[in-house]
Amino acid sequence: MNDTDWNEKAKRLLKSELIRRGVTSEDLVRLLDNIGVEETKASIDSKISRGTFSAAFLIQCLNAIGCKTFIPEVDSEMILSEPVVLYKTKSNKTKTKRHA
Repeated sequence: MNDTDWNEKAKRLLKSELIRRGVTSEDLVRLLDNIGVEETKASIDSKISRGTFSAAFLIQCLNAIGCKTFIPEVDSEMILSEPVVLYKTKSNKTKTKRHA
């Protein structure tokens, strides 16, 4: 069984982006407010501490801190390859499509 702690990984990803940009919890409250997201320092600290925040919250935070590209550093074990699927179009030509 895979014993990966996904909440811990999420927490580390967000914290590393905040640290990389020198953004504190207090700064993040203000930056989120600038984009219409109301959070308190306590709620942000709690979410990040637990690592149990939504993908929407992660995107809001990344947007608020001006992160235009986000390439998380993940273990090679975590990377899943996309299956290659062959399908036929209406013109009966076979094409290759990758599914996520």
